[in-house]
Amino acid sequence: MNFETFVENIAETLQEKMGDAYEIRVIRVTKNNGVELTGVAIIRQENSVFPTIYLEGLYEEYLRGESIDDLAGRIINCHEEQSMALDLDMDFFHDYNSVKNRIFYKLVSFAENRKFLQEAPHLRWHDLAIVFYYALEDELLAGASITINRQHMMMWRQNAESLYRTAKRNTRRDMPEFLVSMRELVEDMTGITVQGEDDLPMYVLTNKEKRFGASAMLYSEQMEELAKKFDCDLLILPSSVHEVLLLPDDHCQEYDFYRQMVSEVNRTQVEAEEVLSYGLYRYNRTNAEIEEIIS
Repeated sequence: MNFETFVENIAETLQEKMGDAYEIRVIRVTKNNGVELTGVAIIRQENSVFPTIYLEGLYEEYLRGESIDDLAGRIINCHEEQSMALDLDMDFFHDYNSVKNRIFYKLVSFAENRKFLQEAPHLRWHDLAIVFYYALEDELLAGASITINRQHMMMWRQNAESLYRTAKRNTRRDMPEFLVSMRELVEDMTGITVQGEDDLPMYVLTNKEKRFGASAMLYSEQMEELAKKFDCDLLILPSSVHEVLLLPDDHCQEYDFYRQMVSEVNRTQVEAEEVLSYGLYRYNRTNAEIEEIIS
């Protein structure tokens, strides 16, 4: 059974289980970097807030032997759990003063999100774009967010620059940068002590939430300290939307070597939706600024 037939069968089974009081709607969603996902929603009232359950992962489980009926049952359970969490009064969202303290920013690829950026307030930053989101505070929806679009911006009578000022303050305050050496990270993950210094000292920069942490380079103060430690500029390798890698720009390797490293990691280790860039950046310690390495 191909994916499209699977989606049809899931929708039909859900309709049978839920009855005529509910509408089963198949939804196509475009995520970051133009990644398209197929979801299903169980809707009782048109104006209600409803969760979307994505089907690509469930299709993989179907191919491994899970039945349509069992998968539909899991979707219903997931719908009921998420619907309870989504039972929120969103009237406050119309008032900018009620939402402004939960507005943050993140970095995404400019080239891969041109269509999305037509409807989203943003600022260009090298080959990336700074976009904004509202982070929900509800404990049951930990990590859930609402991407801010032009309609929200106009409703609040704001512009991209004012949203940036607000998000910069909030992100720096509530998502402080977190810098850890790759050696420490390996030790924490494996429990094995790594002896001696690496030939290629590397650090991971993210935020305390480790979510959209690549944006930490926009306000990092530890990059300056790291550049002083190594007495040279720093190379910045985009690892994903959640973190970047830092290492001394000691000219031991050609820049193409690092570009190939970024490309290989993006191709083999990072989900398409989480790829940040195929570019390369440098923290210039003389100017205390981040620049894109073009050549």
